[in-house]
Amino acid sequence: MKYRFSGSMTPERREKLLRVLHQRQSNLAVVMENVQDPHNISAVMRTCDAVGIQDIYILTTKIPRHEKFGPKSSSSAAKWLTIHQFDDATACFEALRKKYARILTTHLSSDAVSLYDIDFTESVALVFGNEHSGVSEDIRALADGNFIIPQMGIIQSLNISVACAVSIYEAYRQKKAAGQYDQPSMSAERQTELLNEWGFKQEDPL
Repeated sequence: MKYRFSGSMTPERREKLLRVLHQRQSNLAVVMENVQDPHNISAVMRTCDAVGIQDIYILTTKIPRHEKFGPKSSSSAAKWLTIHQFDDATACFEALRKKYARILTTHLSSDAVSLYDIDFTESVALVFGNEHSGVSEDIRALADGNFIIPQMGIIQSLNISVACAVSIYEAYRQKKAAGQYDQPSMSAERQTELLNEWGFKQEDPL
């Protein structure tokens, strides 16, 4: 396929953006429930971009809708991601169910599985909760189960951005070992859509 860029861009920059797109993982997503600090959201976005996650879901049922995401913290990662914002949990999960086979929440419970027992080569969405109260009971009831990050300390909790980074880098490790970054996982239509959003103009059909 051939694309031209609307404006000045070096060939190196162009090739980097195309390579990034081809390594995006369409079967992995992050959901944040009522996360209050925009800097936490921005930090999560930056990590998601780093491991090839394109879709982020932001659910705000108990706090005002976020208008911006701290561009200094995210290093403008938000402009390269697809951000889905919801203020209704049912609508959010209906959208998730259409794309992901399993939805797991971070929650310390007797039935929680270890992060390292999750098969990230399959389709998974991970839900991270509020900084103070974690994932709500209502959201846990909508999900397929809970997972924990094994910890050896007294305080059994991590900052949300740290917890997310640990979790999705485990996903990266598994997916990389399985060769899932070696071929595009997105449809040609979605690739074209994102390329247009990023400033590319299609010259030849996919």
